Order: sequence, then structure tokens, then C-alpha cells
Amino acid sequence: MEASMVIQGRSLNAKDIGMIQDLLAEHGDWGRTRLSKELCRLWDWRNGVGRIKDMAARTLLLKLERMGRIQLPASRGKAPNSFLNQDLPLIEHDTTPIHCSLADLQPLSVEIISPHSPELPLFNGLLNCYHYLGHRNTVGENIRYLLRDRVGQPLACLLFGSAAWKCAARDIFIGWGPALRERNLPFLTNNTRFLILPWVTVPHLASHILSSVVRRIRSDWQAKYGHPLYALETFVDRDRFQGTCYRAANWLPLGMTRGRTRNDRHNCIRVSAKEVYLYPLIKNFRRGLCG
Repeated sequence: MEASMVIQGRSLNAKDIGMIQDLLAEHGDWGRTRLSKELCRLWDWRNGVGRIKDMAARTLLLKLERMGRIQLPASRGKAPNSFLNQDLPLIEHDTTPIHCSLADLQPLSVEIISPHSPELPLFNGLLNCYHYLGHRNTVGENIRYLLRDRVGQPLACLLFGSAAWKCAARDIFIGWGPALRERNLPFLTNNTRFLILPWVTVPHLASHILSSVVRRIRSDWQAKYGHPLYALETFVDRDRFQGTCYRAANWLPLGMTRGRTRNDRHNCIRVSAKEVYLYPLIKNFRRGLCG
């Protein structure tokens, strides 16, 4: 390998690839899980609260295999994220139309949906069924929020996950070059899904929900992952939406994307351009993102 590459936010060089190849050659009895965990330990690859980044390592290994750099052992069982390619069941839920004022719904409850929450199938099913992009699963650092009204009826789902690897309008606004972006991308998260359920028609609800989540996400993220967030981003498909709720909640419009997917590093996947929004979580957000 002539130069280093970045996979799952980690820079790899020829020595790193050689070490993985040596592990595979010396431990033919190891499965993929053992290999990914051992790799995390050798690299001391952990999140902010000290847990090894096992799923990130697993994804890194799979990407290396697809690139022809390594040959992994055959999978020994059902992958943890195997339902990615399956239809998600839609949990029974009330679809009675909700047409009222925002005051009639309050106080709203905001619930974090953890990977082991009994509400996770409902959350996933609602997004998969009613969001125009659908939903299967989320890897990497993420937080899911389920919003309910004062009597417990679901109103909305929000998902925050990995920030886009590159975005010219965002990177210019922040002041990021490639090295700064690579180092500090974990301090930014992307609102990848925002769904108001289709039978809910309540003026100002969307911007109110965004404001409610913004007030707490920084502390929620710190508690879950052990590191801060300095800003939020999202991408609005202007062929479908106007971005009104983000503007009303004081998100900053930064311009349009260039018609690439959020993970397209090689400028080879063309999609419709989207409007870029950013929400600073602290006053000196650039210091945190550029430090």
C-alpha cells in the first residue's frame, strides 16, 4: 500500500494492514468477533467511556476484505446487524389523527431509545414505514429519540448519527481542512432522520421538538460516549422539503451540497443536491471543532 487510508475514521498504513494479515495467518481458529476485539485491544481503540469499538473494527475489517486487502474467516453465525437486509416489523400503534394546538399536547416527553430498549422495535418500525428514506439499523455513535405527547401517544422520531465525511459548505463555514476534519469529526453529529408521524398535524410542533432535543443532546451524548458535541448538522432534500422547521429552530443554512452521498469519498455516486444546515451547540463551537 503506497499511502495511508482512512476507514471508520482510523488512518491505516502498510504496517497496520500487515499486522492484520499476520493475525489472520497466525490464528486460523479465530472467528471475526475474536479478531475485531483483539484488534481493538492492540490499537487501544475505544470510545470516550472506555468501551472497545468492536463494531467499528468489524466494519473496518469487512471494508478491507472488499478492497482485496485481507481474507476474513467464514462467518460462524448470524451477524449482529443481519436484520439490515430484512423487513422490519411494524409494531401495533394508534394512528388516530392528532389535529390540535401545541399547547394541547404538552408537556411532551423525550425518551432516549437504547439498543436494549423495549421501544426499539417501535422506533425502527415507525422510521422504516413512514420516513421517505426508510430505516434499517445504525452503526457507530448515535442517539435515538422518541417523542410522545402528554398522554403517551408517539409523535415523532429523531435519529442522530455519524457526520458526513466531507461537505464543502460545512467545512468552509467551520474552517476545516482535511486533517482537522479527520481528527474532530466525532464532535459533530448528523440528524439523519426526523419524522413527524403522518397523522400528526400540529402547527409549530417540528421546530418545538428540534429545540427540545437541542437543549439536551450535548449532555446525553457526553453521558453515552464520554466526549462532547460542539455542533449538529443535517441535509434537507429541497425537492421534498423547505427546511422551514430547521430555520424556525435557528439552524443555520450554509448552502447546497454538490450532489454526492454523505459517505462518497471518491466522487462517484450522484444524488440530488441537498441544503446543508448547522446548529452550533456552544458559542465558541469553532474552537472545539478546530482545536
